[in-house]
Amino acid sequence: MTTETTSATTAKIPAPATPYQEDIARYWNNEARPVNLRLGDVDGLYHHHYGIGAVDHAALGDPAHSEYEEKVIAELHRLESAQAEFLMDHLGPVGPDDTLVDAGCGRGGSMVMAHRRFGCRVEGVTLSAAQADFGNRRARELRIDGHVRSRVCNMLDTPFGKGSITASWNNESTMYVDLHDLFAEHSRYLKVGGRYVTITGCWNPRYGQPSKWVSQINAHFECNIHSRREYLRAMADNRLVPHTIVDLTPDTLPYWELRATSSLVTGIEKAFIESYRDGSFQYVLIAADRV
Repeated sequence: MTTETTSATTAKIPAPATPYQEDIARYWNNEARPVNLRLGDVDGLYHHHYGIGAVDHAALGDPAHSEYEEKVIAELHRLESAQAEFLMDHLGPVGPDDTLVDAGCGRGGSMVMAHRRFGCRVEGVTLSAAQADFGNRRARELRIDGHVRSRVCNMLDTPFGKGSITASWNNESTMYVDLHDLFAEHSRYLKVGGRYVTITGCWNPRYGQPSKWVSQINAHFECNIHSRREYLRAMADNRLVPHTIVDLTPDTLPYWELRATSSLVTGIEKAFIESYRDGSFQYVLIAADRV
């Protein structure tokens, strides 16, 4: 099998299918927030998602100490890697001959983790040529480019063969697409019995409508957050049967509360913290099987 190792910026890049996709591609091509890059510099795993778990305050030490801020950054990165590990805990049995798909792969940190954990091939798709190039460069540096590849691709229209993928996931990327179109594509390329997992923020239908905090998050990231009910309905319509739903809201609050005290604030921290506290926004994992 021939493995493509050419960087995404030199490969043929398909044109965005809609003006909105073009806007999103431009947004992520230009994104270079320290909160993503400095956390990734800790160990070379560059994520584009948030963290879960209790903060290790003993590891942080005295806030007056000169090394405190670097310890905060390391702790935030530990929590976001813990989030990725938790997602992978729900991917089901995966062997070295299997192929996984990271839909909305960002700079590829989770793909590296998945390959290290399972020894399998991991394909990532993103609208951002800059992200794909970054991920492919990291894979070459780690000498795993024969197994880990990022490509510029619409996650709603991928090149993967029908029934060719063992498991797939979206990690905080579903808010950029129509859920019915997304789950139809996952259902197409997943094997029967294959596993789909998402970790996402969603607005709580019990609140009534998206809160002002959710609207602020949408505006900040140029996205469209869906309700929890919409996820379950769209999965059911596309042969994806949820078997595990975990409310991670209490587990992600410590990450946000710590991040709000750091030098890496972006201005959106209050919206996340307040919406999680008032119940209008939830952070959930949903795992489903293709039937």
